[in-house]
Amino acid sequence: MRAARRSATTPPTSGIVLRLPYRGAIDLAGMLTFLGDRAVPGVEEYSDDTYRRTLRLPHGPGVVALSAGSDHVLCRLWLTDPSDLTSAVRRCRSLLDLDADPDAVAEVLGPDPVLGPVLRRRPGVRAPGHVDPAELAVRAVLGQQVSVRAARTLAGRLVSRYGEPLGTGLDGLFPGLTHTFASPEALTDADPAGMSIPVSRGRALTHVAGAIASGRVDLGPGCDRDEAEHRLLKLPGIGPWTAGYVRMRGLGDPDVFLETDLGVRQALERTGPAPTKAWSPWRSYATHLLWASLGLPEEEGSG
Repeated sequence: MRAARRSATTPPTSGIVLRLPYRGAIDLAGMLTFLGDRAVPGVEEYSDDTYRRTLRLPHGPGVVALSAGSDHVLCRLWLTDPSDLTSAVRRCRSLLDLDADPDAVAEVLGPDPVLGPVLRRRPGVRAPGHVDPAELAVRAVLGQQVSVRAARTLAGRLVSRYGEPLGTGLDGLFPGLTHTFASPEALTDADPAGMSIPVSRGRALTHVAGAIASGRVDLGPGCDRDEAEHRLLKLPGIGPWTAGYVRMRGLGDPDVFLETDLGVRQALERTGPAPTKAWSPWRSYATHLLWASLGLPEEEGSG
């Protein structure tokens, strides 16, 4: 009750501490590293085995820190408004794919000669989602045809120009967390020529932002994934990889295979042809396993 009465402008210093349960095995270290490798300056950071990021919530910004507990994910939240607690927890569970059934995934992918060896090295692999599908859609456009590191840099520049400063007493919690990611509304009328990316990609970004802001593309909870993908593909500059990546990570579809992804193609070049259709209904997990295989010695990452 004390937390509920606290002023909205002075979040508790220690935050709200929660234990987020999950079932089965979980490759939490691999997942946090995946998120850390893609951390956007100002919005996310990863250090000391802890992933932290800002959140844009219905009643104001928040900050979350996620790390491993003994049999749970340790979640620490700092909220502008305590009424956002349920929304924040839902987003964190989606981000870490905590409601997955790893045994069901392993039953299909474990016997596979390509994916089985990787799964044995990375038991409990999950398919990381996102805290905000709209943010993920913008970042997917920024990530077109560039490296992960370059995409981080571009997103950081976008945040510094169009993001919203944390304020409300949250900005001093962690020096690296200063802004929430730029909202679709803030990007709709942005100048594509001032985004440090090709103008055509900048236009694609503003088209995506405008479509989300206006509701022409619905990425909210319970949206129709097929319809969302269809509407994304109708936008200028949005191809199958971008729409598929949004569907996989933003909308939590467990059965998306990014066959044109550079990392996926590189992994399959190492292993040879693979029966990708047989990986359904867990092809999103197969995609993550193929990405993970690139970080393993070849004799361990291939069949």
